[in-house]
Amino acid sequence: MSWSAAEVEATVIHISSSNSQRVKPSFEAMDCSEERKKSLRARYIYGIIFLVTNLTAWFIRDYGQTIFPPLYYKRACGIHGHDCFQTLGVLRVSLGCFIFFFLMFLTTFSTRKLYEACGKWHSGWWGLKCSLLVVSMVVSFFVPPGFIHMYGEVARIGAGVFLLLQLVSVIEFIRWWNKYWAPDEQSKKSICSIALFTSTVFYVASICGIVSMYYFYAPKASCSLNIFFITWTFILVIVMMAMSLHSKVNRGLLSSGIMAAYVVFLCWSAVRSEPADDKCNIQKGKHGHGDWTTILGFLIAIGAIVMATFSTGIDSKSFQFSKDMVKLEDDIRYSYGFFHIIFSLGAMYFAMLFISWNLQNSATKWSIDVGWASTWVKIINEWFAASIYMWKLIAPVVKQPKVINNEDSAQQINITNSP
Repeated sequence: MSWSAAEVEATVIHISSSNSQRVKPSFEAMDCSEERKKSLRARYIYGIIFLVTNLTAWFIRDYGQTIFPPLYYKRACGIHGHDCFQTLGVLRVSLGCFIFFFLMFLTTFSTRKLYEACGKWHSGWWGLKCSLLVVSMVVSFFVPPGFIHMYGEVARIGAGVFLLLQLVSVIEFIRWWNKYWAPDEQSKKSICSIALFTSTVFYVASICGIVSMYYFYAPKASCSLNIFFITWTFILVIVMMAMSLHSKVNRGLLSSGIMAAYVVFLCWSAVRSEPADDKCNIQKGKHGHGDWTTILGFLIAIGAIVMATFSTGIDSKSFQFSKDMVKLEDDIRYSYGFFHIIFSLGAMYFAMLFISWNLQNSATKWSIDVGWASTWVKIINEWFAASIYMWKLIAPVVKQPKVINNEDSAQQINITNSP
């Protein structure tokens, strides 16, 4: 059989095009995999940037007056404006960090695919983004003090929003953990034993924490406020355990045990934030400012701020209305816009921690989140967390539709229709 030159050429083109179609997806899969790795690595780089800005804010607060010329802060705060300079320094660094991450939010919030220009901007171009960060920081130090005080007022609200989002993320994580360890038929015994052991550990830790708080922070009957805080926390733990074990809720002990440890931690953090001159803290009498325990606690607090911001930023699924969306190969694995807006709110949050939520007086060296304002913020945060968790326990029961018995309804119809 003889083929014409046109037929041979068409056959060759068809074969080459079919081969290219078979090869192309493999290259696209490789490119998607590489872009996905860049996207995941980018999260940690942003976390390092956030950590560096935290440390910069601390350094300017505690040692900034030895670096900046006196004319700079005397013009803004006066001759005796030491606390004013510390507060303004922290707020300026926070403003620069906020500007950077908010600009990143504006340029990435609509990103859905890895190959989009905004997606590549999120995962690359680090030289340009470092320049943008430096410019944001420098500009914040030339902003008038009046605007900085205005930003401080707004930062209080932003920090409160950050705490709320963090609470939702923590509670969703607890629910996921409890659901992940829910017993099934295949591994019922092993899962039940692990869940029971874990919940026991959390409850024992919670009880030990409550007893320790009574000993260290309420040694006398005159410490009525601390006694109220600790006792109310213990009541919340009991109520959450009783609600989770109720027959209509039936959530088990694991989620309530984790939540109990969390609210006890929040209460401990709140009473620990009370001012140093308070009489109801026997630990503060033993340790002075600047010792190794204070420095270690400060560094742990800095790490906790970064980790809380990072974990909340990558948890955009907890705030989606539709959580069962199918992920395609070229879809982004976390919301870039949500990630950056959380870091911008986190910039406001660490500013409030460094100035103890007080725009008038700054904190002492190597201290963080100390003062009555910080104490009440944490206590309200604890109560709010317990309220959200208890509502999530009873919400399915409250919203459950009533099942109407067919026999009863038929009898009622017959009664109404009878003469």
